[in-house]
Amino acid sequence: MTGHLYGVGLGPGDPELITVKAVRLIEAADVVVHHAARHGRSVARRIAEPYLRDGQIEEALVYPVTTEDTDDYQRVLDEFYERCAARLAGHLDAGRDVVVLCAGDPFFYGSYMHLHKRLSGRYPATAVPGVTSVSAASAELGRPLVERDEVLTVLPGTLPPDDLARRLAATDSAAVLKLGRTFGNVRGAVEEAGRLDDAWYVERATTGGQRMQPLADVDAETVPYFSLALLPSRVHERTRRELPPPRRAGDGPGEVTVVGLGPAGRDWLTPEAQAALAAADDLVGYAPYLARVPANPRQERHPSDNRVESERAEFALALAERGRRVAVVSSGDPGVFAMAAAVLEVAAEERWKDVPVRVLPGLTAANAVASRVGAPLGHDYCVLSLSDRLKPWDVIERRLAAVAAADLALAIYNPASKTRTGQVARARDVLLAHRDPATPVVIGRDVGGPEESVRVIRLAELDGTGVDMRCLLLVGSSQTRAAARGDGAAVFTPRRYPA
Repeated sequence: MTGHLYGVGLGPGDPELITVKAVRLIEAADVVVHHAARHGRSVARRIAEPYLRDGQIEEALVYPVTTEDTDDYQRVLDEFYERCAARLAGHLDAGRDVVVLCAGDPFFYGSYMHLHKRLSGRYPATAVPGVTSVSAASAELGRPLVERDEVLTVLPGTLPPDDLARRLAATDSAAVLKLGRTFGNVRGAVEEAGRLDDAWYVERATTGGQRMQPLADVDAETVPYFSLALLPSRVHERTRRELPPPRRAGDGPGEVTVVGLGPAGRDWLTPEAQAALAAADDLVGYAPYLARVPANPRQERHPSDNRVESERAEFALALAERGRRVAVVSSGDPGVFAMAAAVLEVAAEERWKDVPVRVLPGLTAANAVASRVGAPLGHDYCVLSLSDRLKPWDVIERRLAAVAAADLALAIYNPASKTRTGQVARARDVLLAHRDPATPVVIGRDVGGPEESVRVIRLAELDGTGVDMRCLLLVGSSQTRAAARGDGAAVFTPRRYPA
């Protein structure tokens, strides 16, 4: 079995810009190869040095002297790479994995490509990409290369000056590599193309020897080979100048957004709600619900008790009146026994009429519990709260009787609390006057949360045991069925009602 050839990109110079994959391959390699000039120093090896280990075979590929007296330097290079390829083939034939270290990216003006085309047809070969010098220069400058429909052109500085100038004039953004002795021609071409004012010079990006300055100010005598000229995005600069002044919390018109968090964690939160929470300056809500929103030091959080909904709404509107973007959070859907009605009731007052209010829906607890057992709400149904804190119990009883008489499935919110312990049994008795004792009842608790439990019982068995404010009850109609399946109980109400 032969060895595997890897061309591993190391990035532009900062060892922290090496990919995890590159580090793994370097550490595991039998043979590590680097290119070097006659002085023996290798940029690639210096970058990779922290990841080399004892016992690895190292092969230094020393370039021919570039000042040799020859009219055909390409032939000299070709012969050099033929000899190098033969050396590496010996290792590959012996079953050794060979990693060729490449500054930047191995397929972006990289020396590895000359070995790849000579060896990849005979041995398994993989190129591992690295951060290019162009990407590094753009990042260090803090100037994007291209935006929208702009075209980026990458050019070698070795092109004839007229050709360079023509190509630079025809493109939006450009990077010119291989400067060194070509710098004078490159600068002249940039000036001829009318781009000197927005051209930058970057030398040894991301390293301790990094230098950046306007191209027009660079002394040609100081330019090494590892440098480039960059003409960054002009569209980006134009659109940046056109941006409105940055908004600070309290500047400009504020608004109140009532956000439904769904019944549990982030998986139940809509993208629209996530965006509203992220954009808010202030978060307002019942403390346990606010705790479900990850903390952000940029935002002010205003937790409160669950029994001060009107005060909470007025507080949120006052913040928005001062220019704040306020998210009022609700569990489930804010329009179902939650904060949307409370906020809009207060917002209807004359003093708040100019404060914008939006309501963003959330997944309701009724739908969440129903999904766990199938489709108990598959036909007409009613939603009702057993809490008598805001409406009299006799009203609740009349509505329960009406729902039962109309043969509607029923979702019951707020079934019990520490101070309301007998209402579930009383509701059961009202329903039994119109429903079969075997009617399926689903008791869902903390659905979507870590303590989730779902039970299916008969209506006659509903006595309130284990039911609290974290529960929601679903009571079937006369048509609701509970069927035993291999994957558990399924409760559903058929869509077709008997004539």
